[in-house]
Amino acid sequence: MESNTLGNKGQARKRRWLRWLLEALIIIAIIFAVRTWQQRGMLDGEAPDFEHAALSGETIRLDSYRGKPVLLHFWASWCPMCEMEQGSISAISEDWPVLTIAFQSGGEEEVARYMERKGIAHWVTLVDESGDLSAKYGIRGVPTSYVLDEEGTIRFREVGLTSGWGLRLRLWLADWLV
Repeated sequence: MESNTLGNKGQARKRRWLRWLLEALIIIAIIFAVRTWQQRGMLDGEAPDFEHAALSGETIRLDSYRGKPVLLHFWASWCPMCEMEQGSISAISEDWPVLTIAFQSGGEEEVARYMERKGIAHWVTLVDESGDLSAKYGIRGVPTSYVLDEEGTIRFREVGLTSGWGLRLRLWLADWLV
């Protein structure tokens, strides 16, 4: 009788693990489906070059960043998720080239005041008040990040909140895969 009880417990434990595995697989499938839907219309292949004035007054050309992977990060002052990523983006900018684009966040003065208030005034930032540059990259929501390799090819793209270590890993892979 006791061995039968142990066998039932073992089978129950096995069914519980199989149920957890199935639930985990369903959650992973949903996450990938949502990510695919979020990334529809985003660019792939070579990143289009642009020439745009940064908040610093310097004229920025994307092509001048070739030679090392670069993070192209689209954000907005009105976006709470973007605000959550600010620390990660600042830390990454200490080790990798980072270009940030303030998407429909007002004019240059308004964006500069916001950045000063948030302690991110050191970012190389382009103001995309009209959304034209963002549209060129298929941006539908922020935060959105592109990781470009040393030749300007889009290697990774992310929509929504992502971790700093995840972005660093993508930059490292873009550097290593070329």
